[in-house]
Amino acid sequence: MDQRQQALQEQAQRIMEKAERKIWVTFRKEGIHCYPAAATDPKLNTAGEYDVSFLANPHRHIFHFRVSIDVFHNDRDIEFIQFKRWLENLYTSHRSDSPTVLKLDWKSCEMIADELYTHIADRYPDRAVTIEVSEDGENGCSISYNLTRPAQTIKI
Repeated sequence: MDQRQQALQEQAQRIMEKAERKIWVTFRKEGIHCYPAAATDPKLNTAGEYDVSFLANPHRHIFHFRVSIDVFHNDRDIEFIQFKRWLENLYTSHRSDSPTVLKLDWKSCEMIADELYTHIADRYPDRAVTIEVSEDGENGCSISYNLTRPAQTIKI
């Protein structure tokens, strides 16, 4: 192996050592929600082609979730099947008054993501998380909850 190939391999090794590692899981949850402002906001209730005033009425969706979270080595310090089951259980309870059960209610996708993040951050602190929530896998949001990371001052 010549010096150039050796240098490229060493550089690749440094890049791998500094790589940002994440796992991600997906799951779905049925929910009913509405957007009350759609009935009265003239930007939404246009009475024309772009009218979405119907969103003011309660309607059903299958909310699709994709959650990514930092892991710190290749032998995963968070097992993704366990992580997925824990997330799903945040929306499941035999008691409707359980404080640990998240409710979709009338929330937007963004509100659902923010509420879910607070629970993830409690259980898995100091990790960057990205949460995507969509209505029926069609339209939704993606929010990245990033940690402040020091800028790297050396070229890897």
